Amino acid sequence: MDLTFTESEETFRAEARAWLEANVPRPALPSGDTAEGFALHRAWERRLFDARWAVVSWPREYGGREASLVEWLVFEEEYYRAAAPQRVTQNGIFLLAPTVFEFGTQEQKDRILSKMASGEVTWAQGWSEPNAGSDLAGITSKAVHDDAAGGWRLTGQKTWTTRGAFCDALFGLFRTDPQVERHRGLTYFLVPLRADGVTVRPVERLDGDEGFAEVFLDDVLVPDRDVLGAVDEGWRLAMATTGSERGLTLRSPGRFLATAARLVELYREHAAEADLCLRDEVVRAWIDADAYRWQTFQTVTRLMEGSRTGPESSLVKLFWSELDVRMHETALQLLGPRAELADEPWMKGYQFALSGPIYAGTNEIQRNVVAERVLGLPRR
Repeated sequence: MDLTFTESEETFRAEARAWLEANVPRPALPSGDTAEGFALHRAWERRLFDARWAVVSWPREYGGREASLVEWLVFEEEYYRAAAPQRVTQNGIFLLAPTVFEFGTQEQKDRILSKMASGEVTWAQGWSEPNAGSDLAGITSKAVHDDAAGGWRLTGQKTWTTRGAFCDALFGLFRTDPQVERHRGLTYFLVPLRADGVTVRPVERLDGDEGFAEVFLDDVLVPDRDVLGAVDEGWRLAMATTGSERGLTLRSPGRFLATAARLVELYREHAAEADLCLRDEVVRAWIDADAYRWQTFQTVTRLMEGSRTGPESSLVKLFWSELDVRMHETALQLLGPRAELADEPWMKGYQFALSGPIYAGTNEIQRNVVAERVLGLPRR
C-alpha cells in the first residue's frame, strides 16, 4: 500500500475542502432524526448533489465524479473535518447503492440511483423484525407472488427502522419460500413506504428524536420490477449489503478522525483539572482513529486490485463501534458534571455511540463470525 497521495488526489482534496468551507451550513442543522432537521438535511443533500459532491465515486450519469475509492475516502475526511451535516441519505447511498450497482438491472439503476443521490427519494433499511434482530435469517415477514397483479404481496413487520418515519422507501428481505432452510428462500425487495397497506409507527428514543420507526406491511403489493436480484437469492445480496455496512462505506474513518481531533481539543481545554489517566485514553483514541484510517486505505487498495470484502468486515465493525464508545466515554469524563447538560453535543454523541455495538449486527454475533470465518475456530 502506498501511504502517499498523488498530486491529483491532493488537488481533489483542496477542491473539496474549499467547497465545503464555503457551503457547509452554519450554524449546524438540527438533528436529521427530527422532522424539521430531516427536511433541512434533505435540502443540504440536494446542494451536494447539484455540485456533484453527493456521490463522488459514482458514474457521472448518476450524479458522481467517477472519483476513485481513495478520492472518496479523501472527500469523507474533508466532509467530517468541515463538520458538515450527517447524511440522511446514508442508508441509500452507502448500503443499498453498492448492492444495486452489483445486482440491479439497468432499468433499476436508471430509475433509482440519481433520485437516491439527490435526496429526492430517501431509503430506510428493513432488516430487523421483533423476533429477528442480528439473526437475520430468522425473519418471518413473507412475500407471495400474485400472478394476476404482476407482483408480490408482502406481509409482516420490520422494526428499528432508522429514519423510517421520514423516508420514502425501504429495502429488506422477505421470505418467499418457507419450505427450505432458513438462509434460503429469501428475496430482496424495494418497498415504497407510501404504498397501500404500509403503516409506519414512530418509536420514541431516549434522546427525544422521532425518526426511528417500526413498519407494518399488510398485503402490500410490490411489482416484479422492485425485486432486486433473483427470487430466493436474497441472502447473498443481503450479505453484500452488510459487508458494505460493516466494513467500508457506512462508517468511514473521516468520522473518527474528526471525533479524535475534537477530543484532543477538549483535553487541552480541561488538561489542568483532568485525571492524568485520561491523557492516555485521548492518545489511544487518536492512535486508534489513525490506525482505522490506514486499515481502510489498505482495504480500498485490495478492492481496487479486484478483491472483495469478506468476513473480516465483522472485525472492522467491532473496531469502529467500540472505538466510538470509548472516545465519547473519555469526553464525558473530561467534562465531568457538565456532560449531563441537555445541550451538550458529547452526550448526544455518546447516546448514539451506544447503539454502534448493536446495529449492523450485534458485536456478540460479529465475534462469532470472526472466530469461525476469520480465525477458523470450531463452532460450539
